[in-house]
Amino acid sequence: MYFTVKRYMDMILALLGLMVLAPVFILIMVLIKLDSKGPVFFRQKRVGRGKRHFYILKFRTMKIDTPKDMPTHLLKDPDQYITKMGKFLRKTSLDELPQILNIVKGEMSIVGPRPALWNQYDLIKERDKYGANDVPVGLTGWAQINGRDELPIEKKAKLDGKYVDNMGLKLDAVCFIGTFTAVLRRKGVIEGGTGMIGKLKARERRKKEQKIVKEEKKEIEEKQELQREEYREA
Repeated sequence: MYFTVKRYMDMILALLGLMVLAPVFILIMVLIKLDSKGPVFFRQKRVGRGKRHFYILKFRTMKIDTPKDMPTHLLKDPDQYITKMGKFLRKTSLDELPQILNIVKGEMSIVGPRPALWNQYDLIKERDKYGANDVPVGLTGWAQINGRDELPIEKKAKLDGKYVDNMGLKLDAVCFIGTFTAVLRRKGVIEGGTGMIGKLKARERRKKEQKIVKEEKKEIEEKQELQREEYREA
């Protein structure tokens, strides 16, 4: 029953959004064309409700020579592929606006688990545990306002499961309103995507460990040199 109500609300809000945001769409399209070569929109295969594939729409934020169908966090030095305009669009989440068209087409909802890439098998499998692949995917969701990019896959899937268990008008309203707060605060937005906080911490930990090893090695060498000098003097 709620799916039907949810679909009607999605259609009404999406159509209103297209009318109100039309000037913003036009401005962003012009700026993208001025900033770099390539199309304005970016299409990418994603996983929708019932694990059916569809093509999500975004404003293009990366250069045209970027490897396709690869999550940003798996790219080596993703910054080299992101355009100047793309950095702004990603920081403000404005690159997601074209998904209003996906909502109108019925491929997405305004609120729901974010659609995984077709080859993010680990995330898709983890969501199966919570039934999160059986509900409409969304422009925003419970996981998006509770960590977004900084969340490891297991935590993200668990939050998606909590949304499934408590899905309703009240929770959708909380997610919708919370999205604006999260975007303004840039909460959980980290270039590189899923689980990047953990990866950054691990990288920092490795650097510290390497520094300690170098210092210990240097200390040993100094002691050995000192022993050699004492032996020569003797």
